[in-house]
Amino acid sequence: MSTSIHADATETVRISAHRFEESPFNSCYATDEIVMGVYAGRFHPVFNGENVIEKYWTLRRKCALYDVPERPVEISGPDAVALLERVFARRIATLKPGRGRYVIACTPQGGLYMDGVLFRLADDRFWFVQPDGALEPWLIAHGEGLEATISDPHSWVLQIQGPTSPAVMRDATDGAVDDTLGYFHSGFFDVGGQRVYVSRTGWTAELGYEVYTQGDETDCTRLWAHLLAAGAPHGMEVSAIPSMEIRRIEAGILDNLTDFDRTMTPFEAGLGAFIDLEKDGFVGRAALLKAERAPRLFGIKCPGATPGMRDRIVDGDATVGRVTAGAWSPYLDCGVGYARFERAGGWVGRTLSLIGEGGAAHECEIVALPFYDAEKRIPRGLDRTIP
Repeated sequence: MSTSIHADATETVRISAHRFEESPFNSCYATDEIVMGVYAGRFHPVFNGENVIEKYWTLRRKCALYDVPERPVEISGPDAVALLERVFARRIATLKPGRGRYVIACTPQGGLYMDGVLFRLADDRFWFVQPDGALEPWLIAHGEGLEATISDPHSWVLQIQGPTSPAVMRDATDGAVDDTLGYFHSGFFDVGGQRVYVSRTGWTAELGYEVYTQGDETDCTRLWAHLLAAGAPHGMEVSAIPSMEIRRIEAGILDNLTDFDRTMTPFEAGLGAFIDLEKDGFVGRAALLKAERAPRLFGIKCPGATPGMRDRIVDGDATVGRVTAGAWSPYLDCGVGYARFERAGGWVGRTLSLIGEGGAAHECEIVALPFYDAEKRIPRGLDRTIP
């Protein structure tokens, strides 16, 4: 049997024909106020005129529906597991069909190349839900001698997040999906007469689900309407990225190329728990065995200001770090964000200064991540306390 790894040739032509893709759900919610951004090669709503604080509380107390730009990439074939074991720093062979796993890809120098969630749909078929960045060339570059196919399943992702999401999914699937679907479990389900992939995951650290369309087989307008109808009795509302951004920062969820990049190791980003150094042969292992283990990415709390991207963190007269992302937390009633320091050190517990574009200095505290719910009891459904 010959060995090969290849991408779908027709997909290469399709991407070249139009650089960025528009969501098939766009017509369901687009208004004159909407502002679009680009992420993972896809347009997505970054603002739609909503009251962000009100939508945040809808997410925390009821349920929010998001059209998100993360893009599934399919890896299939007899050597799919071997390829994924080579590229990702966690064990893949132990991942069962119908389950997902957070995984990290590293550079040969031990830098963070990309993170994301990997789902196993069948023994020889996987979907990696990638954030911003270029995954396919990386997979192809490391696939020499392996028989695996890299393709685009043309799937778009909706997130249904919040404490009433199990009731929404129960009604949307006639009881087939509810809160008995375990955390990071997944599978194909009938949603309003259409077969889609559903996972118990999300980017908000709330109890929630993700719904993955099946290319041209899915009538997205009909799916959207069905989910809205199922969610209405449970207080579900459509929202955009800003309310999700607040919650993901509170939860310590990092964003590729925003909060970390190839100049940081997983240990420096505080992600060492997701690196299996006992696994041989993955890209970057040799460098990571020699790498320092101390983190240099932490949380920042500021009562007097909202941290902004690239704001300076100052110790005395010296700039010691920068903010990668920030927001005002309604729950904590203070500004929160991520502090990326130039060097590792005993930063947690320190009181430093935050200096933004205007030059004003605000006292801030450096804290460990996440800001609360370190055991993820909320998304696991173990803590049903509503703030």
